[in-house]
Amino acid sequence: MAKQAKPSLTHIGRRGEARMVDVSAKAATERLAVAQGRVVMSKQTLDIVQRGDAAKGDVLGTARIAGIMAAKRTSELIPLCHPLALSKVVVDIEPDATLPGCRVTATVKVTGPTGVEMEALTAVAVACLTIYDMIKAVERGARIDDIRLIEKSGGKSGHFKAAAPAPRTGRGRA
Repeated sequence: MAKQAKPSLTHIGRRGEARMVDVSAKAATERLAVAQGRVVMSKQTLDIVQRGDAAKGDVLGTARIAGIMAAKRTSELIPLCHPLALSKVVVDIEPDATLPGCRVTATVKVTGPTGVEMEALTAVAVACLTIYDMIKAVERGARIDDIRLIEKSGGKSGHFKAAAPAPRTGRGRA
């Protein structure tokens, strides 16, 4: 029976030091990542967001732009990420009365030697933080949660699709 290689962290060198992975020998392939998250808030705050009359302006439009900008600057925020020339960044924000709150989805694409999972996750995180920043004057208790990678494709590791999470709604604790 063949012995399987023990999984290892790619950003840790032999002596335990942090390192940037050398991707110079990897083939440039099309890579895609989708991440999601949500901001849970009161129904009253969601109504303000949907009406577009928050004190700081257009919450959803501002958060969408912030998420796109964040994806493009991920390598400046996450120390061991490679700078990438992204070919696509889409940030969708859907108000959801069942939370109540907003569901944020980021789709990021590149043709290159490394994936874009961190860019998609960063886009979601910053879009969610922007929503919180814009609503905190009326609701400091809003909650950002469930930020995670939903899907990725391309590269040596192939396709990944996350299992559906257990349903959670409202302000209850997980």
